Amino acid sequence: MRPDSEPALDARKLPRQARSQATVDAIFDATIQVLLAEGLQRLTTIRVAERAGVSVGTLYQYFPQKQALLFAVLQRHLERVLKTLTEAAESVHHQPLSTMVESIVTAYVRVKTANLDESRALYAVAAELDAPGYVRDVQARNRAVLEAMLKTAADAQFDDVATVTFMLSGALTGPLRLLLEGGAPKTTHRKLCEQLTSLCLGYLEREARPKPRSKRAL
Repeated sequence: MRPDSEPALDARKLPRQARSQATVDAIFDATIQVLLAEGLQRLTTIRVAERAGVSVGTLYQYFPQKQALLFAVLQRHLERVLKTLTEAAESVHHQPLSTMVESIVTAYVRVKTANLDESRALYAVAAELDAPGYVRDVQARNRAVLEAMLKTAADAQFDDVATVTFMLSGALTGPLRLLLEGGAPKTTHRKLCEQLTSLCLGYLEREARPKPRSKRAL
């Protein structure tokens, strides 16, 4: 949930029925389409409503202004990424580090590159919106998911797991951001999971200490 310090970006109301949810989903999809076709500066609620096949009045029932709409679209994307990362991390609790890294890297790359154009467009949205509190909150929640996973590693422990988690999070997001901003060579696209796994696992193995074997295992 977003911090209360940014009320101006709140949606006017939330969809509570399947039909209302379908309308909001159509508005979200139309927003992405207009972003990709027209760019952020030319995006208007009128253009979005036309693309979604709804009236501007219907759009305003949910989103009182353009910024609120953009925030809702960004929120949907970031929460989807968080959900994917959470599921991947929780599925490998108590597994070796190598299994953990393979799971989270594969999941994170998949969700961020499923639609590269959409992800690129939403980077511009994040930079445009004045919502630092929410972005920091999502980042903190992502790190909490990774830290909880690392604490259960079957073959390693860390003296400063918070710092290790911070660095792991940066190692995950940095290359993806370069890719989305167009700074990565095309050959990197095909090898991204493999290279990112090597980067993250190499760092974790360097920082880890072997976990003592339990007395039951002796």
